Amino acid sequence: MRPGCTPHCRPWAACSRCARARSAPTPTGWTDVTAITSSAPGKLFLLGEYAVLHGAPALLAAVDRRVTVTVVPALSWRLHAQSIGIQHLDLDDEGQLPAALNAQTRSTLRLFDTVRAAVRARARAGGGPFEISIDSAELSRDGHKLGLGSSAAVASALTAALATASRLHLDRAALFTLAQSAHRAAQNGTGSGGDVAASVYGGLLSYAVGATPVPLQWPNDLTMLAVVTGEGSVTTDLVGRVNDFGAEHPLQHAQDVARLTRLAHTAQSALADRAEFLRLIDDYFTALARLDSHAEAGIVTARHRELRVVAQRAGGVFKTSGAGGGDVGLAFSASGLAAERLAAALTDAGASVVPLVLGAEGTKS
Repeated sequence: MRPGCTPHCRPWAACSRCARARSAPTPTGWTDVTAITSSAPGKLFLLGEYAVLHGAPALLAAVDRRVTVTVVPALSWRLHAQSIGIQHLDLDDEGQLPAALNAQTRSTLRLFDTVRAAVRARARAGGGPFEISIDSAELSRDGHKLGLGSSAAVASALTAALATASRLHLDRAALFTLAQSAHRAAQNGTGSGGDVAASVYGGLLSYAVGATPVPLQWPNDLTMLAVVTGEGSVTTDLVGRVNDFGAEHPLQHAQDVARLTRLAHTAQSALADRAEFLRLIDDYFTALARLDSHAEAGIVTARHRELRVVAQRAGGVFKTSGAGGGDVGLAFSASGLAAERLAAALTDAGASVVPLVLGAEGTKS
């Protein structure tokens, strides 16, 4: 049913609104435009969380779980996003969310609407109308987000697909700038942009706000395991609590962030020495836990502390990833038998290891 039709109207039936749409001429240029499919990888924050918001470099990796967006020229705007419960949603004539949409769904689709508006503002002819499908199922498990940066991957893939369909050429740097701008706006100005950078550029990256990401190589003698630690968390909530702590206790906050920053600056060089990198991971988790004990933000949970002990007993190290809370945690060890022992110990402790491959390709169409 098109917006404005009666509940009894059948698509392309005889109501006046559908009849007008059916008889409308095909817009110029549609004959040579086919469906556009873009995809972008999820990400893992390996090190540098919270410090990156204050200028420190962060270490991130794209992973082999992807968001896929398909854009097809159509006679009216429509959205499908089954992964978040949107079977189909008719949009208005400009592709905006319907005015009558309930507040919860509007909030869920804020990122979509922000990206759509950003691309249309840049495209010469505006672009559209389009039928848009978004599939982010690979970045969730049992209905819960895993903390793999699904919103950043959606922003990257959706920006790429809409730009291509609208004949707006974006090189990788321009794609990052546009996707990150929309993603940041949808998150009320929070976030470093590291997750969008990982989704756009792919691979293993050293990322600092305002700088071009530096591609790195993951060492062969080091293994990382992603572990489910809860039912997901809201990044903006956790970051907001840390920011509130900073406003109330600026001196202690500055000391905690300075400790994280010093450690974050050593990440790139530490990759060359497995033992040094494992020590760094453990030290960073300790520093994050100290910040969290002061901010009472919920970054480090009791489950995280349990898994840290499990990893240490198996010869590995453990830390939170990203904002923390219920998102995936990370366990590191030497490769080979040491990694097998670590995985077995985590499994015996009731943890679920998520099979992931680091260094996935960035956004592609």
